[in-house]
Amino acid sequence: MITKLFAECRLRLKAALLFLFFLGILSARGQSEDCKLSIGTNLGGISDWMTEMPFVDMMHNARTWGTRNQTDWIEGGVNEWNTELAHRVEKDENGYPLEVPFFFDDAALEDSQIIFTVWAYLAAWPSGIYTCFYEGEGEIQFGADGEVIHAEPGKLTVNITPSSEGGFLEMKIMRSKRGNHIRNIRLIMPGHENTYQDQPFNPLYLEKLQPFKALRFMDWGSTNNWGHDNMWECDDEPSDTILTPWDQRSRMAHYTWATNKGVPYEMMCDLCNTLGVDMWVCMPHCASDEYILQAATLIKDRLNPTLTIYAEYGNENWNWMFGQTQWLNTFFCENRGIPWPEGIVDKTQNHLDLWTNVFASQPERLVRVAGVQTAWQDVANRTIRNLRANSFDAVAVTGYFGLHETDDNLLDEMGAEATAADIARMIRQSMKTEIEWISSDYEELAVPLGKKIVYYEAGQHITPTPFGEEPTYAQALLDIQRDTALYNLYNEWFDLVGGLIPDGDKAVYMNFSFVGSLSARYGSWGILETLDQDTSMVYAPKYQAIAEYIQKCNNEVSNKFLQPAGSFSETLKIIKRGSKQYLILSDGPMNDVKVFSLSGQLVFEIQVPNKEYTDISLSQLTTGNYIVVVTAGKQPISRKIRID
Repeated sequence: MITKLFAECRLRLKAALLFLFFLGILSARGQSEDCKLSIGTNLGGISDWMTEMPFVDMMHNARTWGTRNQTDWIEGGVNEWNTELAHRVEKDENGYPLEVPFFFDDAALEDSQIIFTVWAYLAAWPSGIYTCFYEGEGEIQFGADGEVIHAEPGKLTVNITPSSEGGFLEMKIMRSKRGNHIRNIRLIMPGHENTYQDQPFNPLYLEKLQPFKALRFMDWGSTNNWGHDNMWECDDEPSDTILTPWDQRSRMAHYTWATNKGVPYEMMCDLCNTLGVDMWVCMPHCASDEYILQAATLIKDRLNPTLTIYAEYGNENWNWMFGQTQWLNTFFCENRGIPWPEGIVDKTQNHLDLWTNVFASQPERLVRVAGVQTAWQDVANRTIRNLRANSFDAVAVTGYFGLHETDDNLLDEMGAEATAADIARMIRQSMKTEIEWISSDYEELAVPLGKKIVYYEAGQHITPTPFGEEPTYAQALLDIQRDTALYNLYNEWFDLVGGLIPDGDKAVYMNFSFVGSLSARYGSWGILETLDQDTSMVYAPKYQAIAEYIQKCNNEVSNKFLQPAGSFSETLKIIKRGSKQYLILSDGPMNDVKVFSLSGQLVFEIQVPNKEYTDISLSQLTTGNYIVVVTAGKQPISRKIRID
């Protein structure tokens, strides 16, 4: 029976391959020209006003604690909205106060104090019944757009209906008993109260991320000036040389991840494992060697071994707008009497070496990234050429297009009369200059050093000059974000950037960014405005252009169908034959079959030397999603399966 099944499947596969071979001959030229970008995306930072909505537990993006009077209103009092005493409150290791209410004799308080948090923008929150779970003894209240409709120990049922103005939600801890204080608070989206522990990610988030090939966690990890509340300034004393130890990292059980430390590395790995996409991680500029080694080891062990890791030190360490650049200059240039940027090269080199050591036995899993500014060749050369040539794999640049300062001046003169068409016309004229900048990175850095170019951020960069100020042509900046002109600009840009990539190569191209609100002052970075954006009602030209490019390239014939005769074609079928019984069928000889959980743990392994099919039983595995990895030829092949 199995011989017959194998023969039938084999014939079908060969017929399909023959068809695809001839199709491939016809389309091969188009593929090499049009599909040179492997598009991933940066993810947005975690905040209480975010519209990206990655988690079903909304406590993960709650604002950090505030404090205020226990009494709602004290006659004749100041009644401050936030008395800002949270830093003085005694807390457990996960940030929960050990006792509420509390009082400080030296603080000139009007009343005993309680703890609160808020979510200041609910535009992307679904209306409905949320479930708040907690441990301990005390009292939790919800206000503004949230109303408690049922309460029992350890559980509140909360009706949340965001107002038309964007919404606002407040949660207060009114009482918390010392010795059994309130802790482990979870606020779960409607419909996920029974599944949030097994699937912490918002299903809509996973769906919208499905097309992308890789995720960059720069903002998820709060990389810019990591560990400081103000990302724009270095406020460390010049005498402070202490680097951050591993125990100061972001923790899974911390009450919120909307902090200056971002999301834990465990969740980054789990998201990539769930989607089956590569991971781009940025280490904090102030991380100790221990921190970097432990982070690299955690990621190595937790991430699915078939996925690639891009490792980068900090983010834009050349950019004086960010606190990390000022920090590096203070401690490693000025304090040591070494000019900038040469003084920070050894920090980058050290980071590269630590990652190299951790992945010494699996170097194929790692891409070591050295970041530079696209248009600043002098600084780029003085950084890259002072690194050991064999210590990094890729030069990371931006792939942005946008307005130049002269364009901004012209638009300012036009003011409210400026249109989206005016902006598009100016951008199209400036693209030539931006492509020349990127081309110089290939000519002066990548080609001479034999390195790849990867794009750590890319897409539109349509912002005013100076950044952060409302321009006179603000409406035009907003209008173009929903205009077909931007869709056309994206497709033209894909062609221009792709034209720089050598034939036969691809470049990782990380869109910036995924979901975010429109802003004329600070830039409209999201390719979607909200996660649940109805693009039939509110046009999303950036998302459409990217999704169509990815879909087009995914549907074209892959090189794996055009290999020389006798080589393993990497065609793989997994056929379910019964409860937890599977037939693994390939079009070439296999070596082994491995099954991994989505957290990267090996849960099954079998050797099948030179066999083209094998039966496996996974009866020992529990219900869930798994990754099947077959080793054959030079490259492993992976497929996702569901065990029910």
